[in-house]
Amino acid sequence: MRVLGIETSCDETAAAVVENGKRVVTNVVATQLALHRRFNGVVQELASRAHLQKIADVIEEARAGAGALDAVAYTRGPGLMGPLLVGKVAAQTLAAMIGVPLVPVHHLEGHIFAAELCGELKFPLAALIVSGGHTDLLISPGPGRYKVLGRTRDDAAGEAYDKVARLLGLGFPGGPAIDRRAKEGDAKAVDFPRPLMPETWDFSFAGLKTSVLYHVQKRWPKRFAGGLKAREGEDGPTPQETADLCASFQEALIETLVWKAMRAAKKYGVRQLVIGGGVAANSRLRQAAAARGLQEGVEVLQPPPWLCTDNGVMIAQVAVHRLSRRRVSRLTRCDPAMPFSNWGA
Repeated sequence: MRVLGIETSCDETAAAVVENGKRVVTNVVATQLALHRRFNGVVQELASRAHLQKIADVIEEARAGAGALDAVAYTRGPGLMGPLLVGKVAAQTLAAMIGVPLVPVHHLEGHIFAAELCGELKFPLAALIVSGGHTDLLISPGPGRYKVLGRTRDDAAGEAYDKVARLLGLGFPGGPAIDRRAKEGDAKAVDFPRPLMPETWDFSFAGLKTSVLYHVQKRWPKRFAGGLKAREGEDGPTPQETADLCASFQEALIETLVWKAMRAAKKYGVRQLVIGGGVAANSRLRQAAAARGLQEGVEVLQPPPWLCTDNGVMIAQVAVHRLSRRRVSRLTRCDPAMPFSNWGA
C-alpha cells in the first residue's frame, strides 16, 4: 500500500509517499522561512500564496518514481485556513483524477504517528505534542482513540520560544536560535519560574515569557525600555549573558514539559511517552525527556528532528493505519477547529 500525504497547515508545503507504513519512498518539503522571517512570524496571506505557487511542483516531485498510489491523504486541521484549503483542494483533485480514496487527517495525530517510523507504538501511551501553535498532553488507549488531559491556556511552547527570541534579537524561528545559544550558556544563571500548575494538566507559558521580559528590562533598562523593541546603540547583554538567558529560559520551559508529561505517564500507568511537534526537535528537550524516562521506567519515543517539523510523511502514516482499519472518510468539510474527539473518525 502506497499513500501520498500532503501537509499544508502552516508554512511548509510538504508531500511524501509512504509504503505500508514502514518505508518512506519520497519526502519533499518546501519551506517558507525566508518569506516570513522579516515579519517575525507567519503571515497567513503570504503563506497561502506561497502554498499555491509550490503545491503542484511539490506533489509532482513526491510522486516521481513512487509508482502507483493507493490513496491520497491531507491535513484537514488544525492550522491556518488558507494554507489548509490549498492542500485540501490539491488532494481532492489528485484523488479524483487517479480514482483512489481521499483520507483527511488530523495534524496532531500525524505528529504522534511520525514516531512509528523510528520505533513501535505501544498502546496505551501518553503523548506530548509541542509546537508553535500547540502544547497538548493526552492519553491514547489505541490507534484513533485519544483523551486530552491538558492544553496550553495561553502561549504554546514554540510561541514562547519565538517571543523570547524576538525580545533578545535572535530572529525567527526562535526555537532553533535559542537552542543553539543555550548550549553555550549556564541554565542556572537566572532562576526563572517553573509554571508547573500541579492542580491541572494544562500548561501556561505566558508568565515565563513575561518573567524574561521583566528581567531584561530591569537588567538593561536603556536597551529594553521599549519592551519588545530594543533600542539600537544602547547597552545590552553580552553574547555570554544572552546565552545564559537562553539556557535559563529553556531549562524552565523544558523542565515543566517533562515533569508534566512524566507525571501523566505514571498516573495513568502507561509504558511509553511519545513526544512530537516542532519543539520536539529541540536538543535539550530530547536529552531531558530521555534521561527522565530512564529514571522513571517509561520508554520515551521521539521521532528524528526531520520528522518533528511539519511533513507529509506523518500524514501518510496516519492514513495507512486508517485504511488498514477500513476507517476512511470522504469528508469534504475543512474545519481547523475540529475537536480531538473526532480524531480517527
